Amino acid sequence: MFKKYDILSRIEAEGKFTISASQIKEYREPRLMAKFDHNINLPRIFARNRLAILPISRGDYIISHFEAYQPFSSVDTSVTRVSLPPNLQSLSASHIPSEAIAVNCALASGMLADFLEEKTLYATVSGRMGSGQFDFTIRNLRTQCPTEVAVSNSQIEIDAALEGVHSLSLLEAKRDLAEDFLVRQLYYPFRVWSGRVTKQVRPIFLVYSNGIFSLYEYEFQDPNAYNSLVLVKHKNYSIEDTAIGAADLHDVAERTQLLQEPEIPFPQANSFERVINICELLSTQELSREQVTEEYAFDIRQTNYYTDAARYLGLVEKRYEEGRKPVYSLSSRGKRIMQLSYQQRQLAFCEAILQHRVFRETFKLYMENGSLPDQNTIVSIMQQSDLYQIGSMSTFVRRSTTVSGWLNWMLGLIGEEH
Repeated sequence: MFKKYDILSRIEAEGKFTISASQIKEYREPRLMAKFDHNINLPRIFARNRLAILPISRGDYIISHFEAYQPFSSVDTSVTRVSLPPNLQSLSASHIPSEAIAVNCALASGMLADFLEEKTLYATVSGRMGSGQFDFTIRNLRTQCPTEVAVSNSQIEIDAALEGVHSLSLLEAKRDLAEDFLVRQLYYPFRVWSGRVTKQVRPIFLVYSNGIFSLYEYEFQDPNAYNSLVLVKHKNYSIEDTAIGAADLHDVAERTQLLQEPEIPFPQANSFERVINICELLSTQELSREQVTEEYAFDIRQTNYYTDAARYLGLVEKRYEEGRKPVYSLSSRGKRIMQLSYQQRQLAFCEAILQHRVFRETFKLYMENGSLPDQNTIVSIMQQSDLYQIGSMSTFVRRSTTVSGWLNWMLGLIGEEH
């Protein structure tokens, strides 16, 4: 498509390129072709040339060197405990399979009222709707100058809108962990409803993963500037008891039996939270490698790394469809763990980790010394642990960061409720 329409040259000459949905549809469904919720999802030609794409009408998109994404920044690691009303039978803290149910749990438990500081909240507008007309500026990564963009009846989607006495809060909800997000998901709804109500319009991001609801409130300091958003407040909540003590981890380490190393590459996946997130994403359906990569905040390499990490722990299984295309699903162990309560689930993940000698020996040194050993010591333990297909020293060093990353996740569980 870039070759056919000479898009790079047109952007170089004119600063931007407008492409129609009918042009995109020659190759693929436009809704899928232009859906890049995270910077890492951008196609290679976009990433290499620092490009992004935004919708500007029902049938047109604009491509340029837009600064379209914003990094997540967590300012609070504490977790506030809330609870669902005891008479509710259709909502369960242990079964939150979708963004919509996560929002319903957040509303029913009172965490949204607490976070928004509104005594009473009413669910109002949601779903897909037209944007009407508005103009804005967005920063150009090439020139560092603002680019003017005009939007006319583009389609927007709001996961939930909650109105209180003082404000209207517009929620974007996600179940996948990511390092950044597409600002458009907050900005377009904000512009639409700022022109329709006189109350303060508050853009809210809700991320639900592994029993924790993370709420982020943003503010656009200049309503006409896409890149003017700042984080106003961040807070974590849980409907379940999240208290885990050091003694709990020690007990798991003492009772866990070592396994023989599997014939699966030793993990190169530093964030254990994202290993858990893979299990969550597979808890309702099996997914192909392409689906994992397209739908969530991974590139193809990360998809391989994190699915292999979950397979290494016996949480996920891989099979092949026709054409040798890999498809992933939860193992029986993964299914059992994902049905446990928050505390028991975390301890079951710790057990899965500590069944492997590298992690057990490194954790044992932590218990003896009160701190994790240095990288050289971890590499030495790895070299003595009969790991599958690790040959070079550089690979040992690179993958040693997974050991420290996963053990730091375990240690971070201690006393995280406040």
